Amino acid sequence: MNSSKSLDMTEEKFWLMKSEPDAYSIDTLKKDGVTLWDGIRNYQARNFMRKMAIGDKVFFYHSNCKPPGIVGFMEVIELNIVDPTQFQKESGYYDPKSSPEKPRWDCVKVKYLFKAAKLLSLPELKILFNEQELLLVKKGNRLSIIPIEIEIAKLLLEKIK
Repeated sequence: MNSSKSLDMTEEKFWLMKSEPDAYSIDTLKKDGVTLWDGIRNYQARNFMRKMAIGDKVFFYHSNCKPPGIVGFMEVIELNIVDPTQFQKESGYYDPKSSPEKPRWDCVKVKYLFKAAKLLSLPELKILFNEQELLLVKKGNRLSIIPIEIEIAKLLLEKIK
């Protein structure tokens, strides 16, 4: 008899992904329904994305705006997609060291689930959580993709529904 919980592969995983609203906003995702989450050019963020699974849930965070914060919720629906922007010379995400034979960057496809009833701002998040609980509030954190512990995710969901 094996009652090991470590074999349970059904446990939900949660993430937070940032986008500047003038580049891609929650309203644009709502209109589009699904999108490629491309343009990631940080190895740690890319590696987090590579740990995602279909069905993982994602908090959509507007960054580099006033105020920044969690604005919606989405779901990962496709994995391991070669990021096409790395090959497009006109793209701000072009990577001359990447080739179709040896791509450096990939992305996931996400679908819109809902827009937050109310923005959960970074100042509010800093009051609610410390940096051990939520990497987002750590001073100097610039990662565009971060994992969220399930207990924290449940609290965040309560705040944005």
